[in-house]
Amino acid sequence: MGILGWTWLFVGLTFSLYIGIAVWAKAATTGDFYVAEKAIHPIANGMATAADWMSAASFISMAGLISFMGRDGSMYLMGWTGGYVLLAMLLAPYLRKYGKFTVPEFIGDRYYSSGARVIALFCAIFVSFTYVAGQMRGVGVVFSRFLEVPVNTGVIIGMALVFFYTTMGGMKGITYTQVAQYCVLISAYLIPVIFISIMLTGNPVPQLAYGGTISAGGAEILGKASYQGQYLLDVLDGIQKDFGFGEYTAGKRAVVDVFFITIALMVGTAGLPHVIVRFFTVRKIRDARSSAGWALFFIALLYTTAPAVAAFARTNFILTVNDKSYANEAPAWFKNWESTGLIAWMDKNEDGIMQYRPGQAFAGKPRYAEGSGDSGERLLSNRPTASDNEIYIDRDIMVLANPEIAKLPNWVVALVAAGGLAAALSTAAGLLLVISASVSHDLLKGVLMPHMSERSELLWARSSAAVAVLIAGLFGIFPPGFVAQVVAFAFGLAAASFFPAIIMGVFSRKTTKEGAMCGMLAGITFTAGYIIYFKFINPAANVPENWWFSISPEGIGTLGMILNFVIMWAVSRVTKEPPQEIQDMVASLRYPASRD
Repeated sequence: MGILGWTWLFVGLTFSLYIGIAVWAKAATTGDFYVAEKAIHPIANGMATAADWMSAASFISMAGLISFMGRDGSMYLMGWTGGYVLLAMLLAPYLRKYGKFTVPEFIGDRYYSSGARVIALFCAIFVSFTYVAGQMRGVGVVFSRFLEVPVNTGVIIGMALVFFYTTMGGMKGITYTQVAQYCVLISAYLIPVIFISIMLTGNPVPQLAYGGTISAGGAEILGKASYQGQYLLDVLDGIQKDFGFGEYTAGKRAVVDVFFITIALMVGTAGLPHVIVRFFTVRKIRDARSSAGWALFFIALLYTTAPAVAAFARTNFILTVNDKSYANEAPAWFKNWESTGLIAWMDKNEDGIMQYRPGQAFAGKPRYAEGSGDSGERLLSNRPTASDNEIYIDRDIMVLANPEIAKLPNWVVALVAAGGLAAALSTAAGLLLVISASVSHDLLKGVLMPHMSERSELLWARSSAAVAVLIAGLFGIFPPGFVAQVVAFAFGLAAASFFPAIIMGVFSRKTTKEGAMCGMLAGITFTAGYIIYFKFINPAANVPENWWFSISPEGIGTLGMILNFVIMWAVSRVTKEPPQEIQDMVASLRYPASRD
């Protein structure tokens, strides 16, 4: 069976499973819809949390970025996993003890202000839509290649599925669907890399093979007998230098920028609303801590493997596209991906041989096509640049194309497609539920229509989810950037808005509503403005020489967070203290009851 047949089989089976779970777990109450009646087992919640958090950025784009960035890409690994330590220690147990449905609800009650709640819910919506853009982009990439349908069609299919099990099952349905999606995505991620690990090093454990030596069979695959016995990373460093790239293991970014990006990703993880709400779905505070621990374990299975995926993919890719045996034509896998517009070759010197070198292959940046047939696909200018590079490659395809480059069986290639869809759809569902809850529970029920019945609230929640799905679909058709890049912006925005308000809300009795509101507004406005300017208004200026303190847009969330903390503290010092009952409530949050 070919790749297309296997892909339709795997996607059909997994989609049927997700729909079946949604029907089985239909939400009947708002408690079911928002927090699954707080009845999820810690292990299941940990697995669902891992799927919710390990989005298309983790599955599709992270290893791709590392494969191009080398050592600097470790900031994604450190930031996203380190954030879970913060989440488990500083936030999850206390927010679970508070016991309400949403983060804006906590902020509204803690800061005794509907205004603070409204600001928080708009921050939640803004961050969630920024994040969901990356997920819809991932869905489009997978569908455009593996199911051979237009990107628009693929996004619409993904939208329909997410809409069904989000509105049907709410948090209850999403939780059990995400358990299934985690099993799919982790299998799809590990099986190909184990295959390649054995092929190149003879070691079936990718985490060990990453620091191991090339086997005799691996040297034959790579086309050079002298590679046998050499360390994989030494071989990759040598290959990079041979073709004009810097050493893979050498850092290239400014240390301050790496530090700021890592911190933004860490605190952004701890402040993401769709992750935090997962800890409201368990019975006790102790279960919230246990869920965080299980989530770390399930996340580590993928994250400790990502560096090996990146190294294997980079090695195979460079050697394949520079293989002179492919005279006058590209390899089969290259042709398969070329139709998506995500990779392209222009024979600048007309020698019939592909050349992948440093530098831009085409004049200008890739743009998106217009028209019904190919809308959303990458198109490249046909004007070459002065560089020797003849290859354009979108970083988001490295993980998905890796099994094809390594010539793995068709069923493995198809499994990766199903895993990429599971990763994107699981996170998209969690984000859409946050948006839905922000509108129906925080804005309508909490502020505008406090006497709304539970039935009406559930109807509004489902209607809000429908609108959110449509907007998310537009992001899938017109994505603003690489998946991990867009998601990094979402983490920066979460770091600059939610994290300080939650931390100060739990650990500082004296922080006032005025301080919280001013801090959140200042943090998210500054961070969003910096990102929008350099990424969308004036992208030509997006170079280290123009960045403030050498901090890139991906890392500016850390500075926004600091600004938020400073303004919150300063305003709280000159405004009236919170009421005594609020101060008592804050104190009680930090002392779990003995039964928990």
